[in-house]
Amino acid sequence: MRVREAARAAAAVAAAAAVGPGTRARLSDGRAAMAKSKFEYVRDFEADDTCLPNCWVVTRLDGRNFHRFAEQHGFSKPNDDRALHLMTKCAQTVMQELEDIVMAYGQSDEYSFVFKNKSNWFKRRASKFMTHVVSQFASSYVFYWKDYFKDQPLLYPPGFDGRVILYPSNQNLKDYLSWRQADCHINNLYNTVFWMLVQRSGLTPVQAQDRLQGTLAGDKNEILFSEFNINYNNEPLMYRKGTVLIWQKVNEVTTKRIKLPKETEEKEVEVTRTRTKAVPLHCDIIGDQFWEEYPEILADSGPSQFEFSCK
Repeated sequence: MRVREAARAAAAVAAAAAVGPGTRARLSDGRAAMAKSKFEYVRDFEADDTCLPNCWVVTRLDGRNFHRFAEQHGFSKPNDDRALHLMTKCAQTVMQELEDIVMAYGQSDEYSFVFKNKSNWFKRRASKFMTHVVSQFASSYVFYWKDYFKDQPLLYPPGFDGRVILYPSNQNLKDYLSWRQADCHINNLYNTVFWMLVQRSGLTPVQAQDRLQGTLAGDKNEILFSEFNINYNNEPLMYRKGTVLIWQKVNEVTTKRIKLPKETEEKEVEVTRTRTKAVPLHCDIIGDQFWEEYPEILADSGPSQFEFSCK
């Protein structure tokens, strides 16, 4: 038996050497064996980027130089519905294509994707989380551009950077998402006042910036109301709260042509199918109401492959 196993192993090594570096040989039982070469030592230089177990994995991406991108593509100020809806479409595509994302949150030119704390996707390698999310999002942005900017050609490909952050507790994750939504409110309030001063009062960008320097939220609200008759609380929730994507069951009605029993010709009938889709919400996620309404987001996502027990 040992002689037979030794002969099988020797044959596998010979096969690997024959196919050359960078290819795979096949063992007699059908399993693939990585070909060996003197250059394989370079794999030792790869850094171990395995994410800590039982932590929520958040991958956040941001547009690169999007101020310039927005100007050259004629984005409306302070908010462009086309751009915001395109970002959400790209985020929905990421959630549909990649595994283990429980929710996402986006505003302006950024989106955060939350992976299950028990996910073992790509062995929890941070580089895989980041590169898959960013590449899928960027390619979707180019692919769906014409659906939202029908009269505006894409002048050059956009860029996005990404990062991976780990949060060990549910509260840490909730605080992170609260931070991003608070950032959305602060930035949108400032931008709304700033562009009203520029577009309707005729101030230059420098003058508008000087006018707002040192002002608090109450001051900005007062400027909007007293000078432009705008109640900031009546602005669209998408601008003030950003966009939350969660999984929900949705009924889709389609029309199909089928041949009914005892009928000679096909007829069009409506067919309803239930699908789970990433649905956009524009709501507050800082308070408890959202988390109480959707407890499944933070629910245990299954037994961890990294759990340890002490006896």
